[in-house]
Amino acid sequence: MKITAIQTLVCHARMRNWVFVKVLTDQDGLWGWGEATLEWHTRSVIGAIEDLSHLLIGQDPTRIEHLWQIMYRQHFWHGNGAIRGTAISGIDLALWDIAGKIHGVPCHKLWGGPVRDYVRLYCHLGGGKMEDFYCTSPADAARFGDLAKKAVEEGFTAFKSMAVPETMPLEGLQPIRYAEACVRAMREAVGDGIDIMVDCHARPSPRMGMLFAKALESYNLYWFEEPCWPEVMDDIALIQRSVKTPIATGERLVGIHAFRDLLEKRAASVIQPDITHCGGLSEARRIAAMAEAYRVAMAPHNPQGPVSTAASLEFGFATPSYIICETVHSDVPWRQDVVREGFTVEKSGRIVRPNTRPGLGIEIDEKEVAKHPFQQEIVQRTFYKDGSAGDW
Repeated sequence: MKITAIQTLVCHARMRNWVFVKVLTDQDGLWGWGEATLEWHTRSVIGAIEDLSHLLIGQDPTRIEHLWQIMYRQHFWHGNGAIRGTAISGIDLALWDIAGKIHGVPCHKLWGGPVRDYVRLYCHLGGGKMEDFYCTSPADAARFGDLAKKAVEEGFTAFKSMAVPETMPLEGLQPIRYAEACVRAMREAVGDGIDIMVDCHARPSPRMGMLFAKALESYNLYWFEEPCWPEVMDDIALIQRSVKTPIATGERLVGIHAFRDLLEKRAASVIQPDITHCGGLSEARRIAAMAEAYRVAMAPHNPQGPVSTAASLEFGFATPSYIICETVHSDVPWRQDVVREGFTVEKSGRIVRPNTRPGLGIEIDEKEVAKHPFQQEIVQRTFYKDGSAGDW
């Protein structure tokens, strides 16, 4: 059996272009689906996949680890960057999909079988609409409370919000009070039985991240995410040690070496590798093994398309430290038109039962994808009050 071609299909989904990867073989009807979505870098990722394909055409698709090592090691520049890591990830997911189809079992059964009966889902307030997601003023508090109620009405027992506003490297009390007002409104709206996550998107400086974490500690968040840049992991570790709130980070890290450093510094209670960026399912499983040694929870970053979600769920059913799956359920109204999925979502509690189809359990409808061709994403820009550039 040989790989005959590696194709990319781009599907514009409002906030981002989904990049689907199709690995074809010389066996009739046997191919695998992956995803390599990286916002605002669509063309770069497609080019990287094309570069990697020259290493893989004619190779045996079942030698997944061997092919991963070739992709990572044999272009001189190791595959640690976001673009190269995303390209490797998309192909790796498709190879695991092929492996499951060859053996006629879901991927999670290739990795030892299910370790749980279901996986819980969490949503983004606003369903993925960035205009709903961010806190910008005290007036947002009531809106955040209403969105929190809506999420619970839709069956979710956990949700994530951007309750921390943009801040300069050092500011006074105003942004702290904004965040407190929004989190207070959410907690009062849904009570203590619902898990609330707050994502800073690594926008605060280390000092502001600490101040926000301290201010929100009394609201018993499920986790406080990316309080500052991942480049200053020592500061994230300091925040982790300074508050009782679990700290989550890792969506921007690529490869086991970055996660090794995170774990050695005891910088987080929850690590969030993105399976479509970190090196695919192969690398995610190595990261999971390290996390298990440190007894750290895993909740992969997953705001992308349907193949990413399917891969995250397969990973979750076979990974003991996996605690919850991120889902974007209403980013575009036609999301379910482009995919057939093997898993089922129970609306009560928003939990997922295991996929029963081979591989990742999904099939992409290429005709539906073609209805949504590439469009340049709207570049998200942010500037502080004085006109200096901020972090989006």
